[in-house]
Amino acid sequence: MNSSLLPTPSDQLRSAQPEHWPVAPGWQALVTQFFASAQGQALQKFLQQRLDAGAVIFPPQPLRALELTDADAVRVVILGQDPYHGRGQAEGLAFSVAPGVRLPPSLQNIFKELQRDLGVPFPPFPHPGGSLVKWAQNGVLLLNTCLTVEEGQPASHAGKGWEVLTDAVIRHVAEQGRPTVFMLWGSHAQAKRRLIPGDRGHLVLTSNHPSPLSALRPPVPFIGNGHFSAARAFRQQHGY
Repeated sequence: MNSSLLPTPSDQLRSAQPEHWPVAPGWQALVTQFFASAQGQALQKFLQQRLDAGAVIFPPQPLRALELTDADAVRVVILGQDPYHGRGQAEGLAFSVAPGVRLPPSLQNIFKELQRDLGVPFPPFPHPGGSLVKWAQNGVLLLNTCLTVEEGQPASHAGKGWEVLTDAVIRHVAEQGRPTVFMLWGSHAQAKRRLIPGDRGHLVLTSNHPSPLSALRPPVPFIGNGHFSAARAFRQQHGY
């Protein structure tokens, strides 16, 4: 195999030890509690077994969303399903891809809706790219419900324990006193609606997933959903 095609240490997961995955202070207690639990330890064991078997696992930092967006900074939550499974794509943030990576179709549709809804140039960065790090640094929690995946195998780590942690993260954000926007795109994300209390003043926005398979289909097409302008108005209303 051409050595230039092999993943580098920065491309993939190298350790199954949570202490190698930094998180912001506001998440530390929740993360520590999870990895001390039976589910967390079983997840670590599974990840180590897969690494020992030579599996290529993405992203290199599974908890990066919790590193870049602290618990008390969350103003918007966007839920994805699991990381991109192509080499060099996943960077630990839902829908985001590493700098220099070609835009996946779902992310293209997100940018198209931003342009349609808010007039943001497509793509909305000085240099074309799909990294959403700036969103994460400005209060948008880009959370996948499963936080690792094996190369070329979508949903390969679903049901292995990550969902226990990410459900706890969603519940933590939803139960705090600050009104927050939740963008739930597609049936998988909408299944998490049960974790969001209806009496906390949150704005819950739902539509089809931005995937080309569903972005233009009824009942609520992603293109034209107006979620970005609704979120902006809500944030302005609450003084963010």
